[in-house]
Amino acid sequence: MARPRKGQRDERPTEVSGRKAKGKAAAKRQPLQAGDRSSGLVHGARPSRSQTLEASVGNQVRTLRKSKNGTVVELAVQAGLSIGMLSKIENGLTSPSLGTLEAIAKALSVPVATLFVKFDEKRDASFVRDGQGLLIERRGTKSGHQYRLLGHSVSSDMGVEPYLITLTEEADPYPIFQHEGVEFIYMLTGEVVYRHADKSYLLKPGDSLFFDASAPHGPEELRKLPMNYLSIIIYPHR
Repeated sequence: MARPRKGQRDERPTEVSGRKAKGKAAAKRQPLQAGDRSSGLVHGARPSRSQTLEASVGNQVRTLRKSKNGTVVELAVQAGLSIGMLSKIENGLTSPSLGTLEAIAKALSVPVATLFVKFDEKRDASFVRDGQGLLIERRGTKSGHQYRLLGHSVSSDMGVEPYLITLTEEADPYPIFQHEGVEFIYMLTGEVVYRHADKSYLLKPGDSLFFDASAPHGPEELRKLPMNYLSIIIYPHR
């Protein structure tokens, strides 16, 4: 190949510059990946329903195995799986086939459906904006006590009723409430002498009281009005 004449630029790209050009072009074509592609997750993305199912099934397998005092090695042998595969299943890192789940369920002496129980459970959640709790009539309503229900459990073995209670100048003392379960009170504003059984407690903002609700209780002396306090009642569902 002829050399360029004196004063003439060499337009031939060197091998190095050619590699750089290809590298730059490739970099433009390849978008930046956020996260580990091998895991199928992108940073900041929510897990899919299948990934959630895998984790739920894995947790259930681990829970059932431990409830029977079994080890990963023992269950793997009984189910005809490798230890590594069972470990991946318990950690939600793989999607086991139906045949594999049947083998695990048989080794655990449970129906296959048992492995999906936790995934299908309903979860309660109550969201109430400021001032929008449901006004409820209770025994103290006639004495000027306002009850605003902030939530309610429906599928739990325990009943939980959180109230925001407001007492104004029109309210009267009412220290004779009685009901099943336990109750927790947290004082927000105002001051009250709160009676429980044969003892009385002066509650100021930030103070709390937890007690057996089967004993007579309630505001005995309204020291500073208006007042607000949280009352959380917990009782067993019949």
